Amino acid sequence: MLKEFKEFALRGNVLDMAVGIILGTAFGKIVSSLVNDVLMPPIGLLLGQADFSNLFVTLSGGDFATLAQARAAGAVTVN
Repeated sequence: MLKEFKEFALRGNVLDMAVGIILGTAFGKIVSSLVNDVLMPPIGLLLGQADFSNLFVTLSGGDFATLAQARAAGAVTVN
């Protein structure tokens, strides 16, 4: 049974999965760049020079002035 599994895994399915993971990672970076560099600046401009880089909501309670303080305290946030 182990021999059959090795043959199945090495037949090309592992290679297909590796290619899919690599493409998925690259696509994630492309979408992230599109949102951060193309979509958010015009939205910020329309909302009156809004800066979204330090915008967060603390879910675990507590009052923090900056996102860096919340992360340092280990607070759960939605950024």
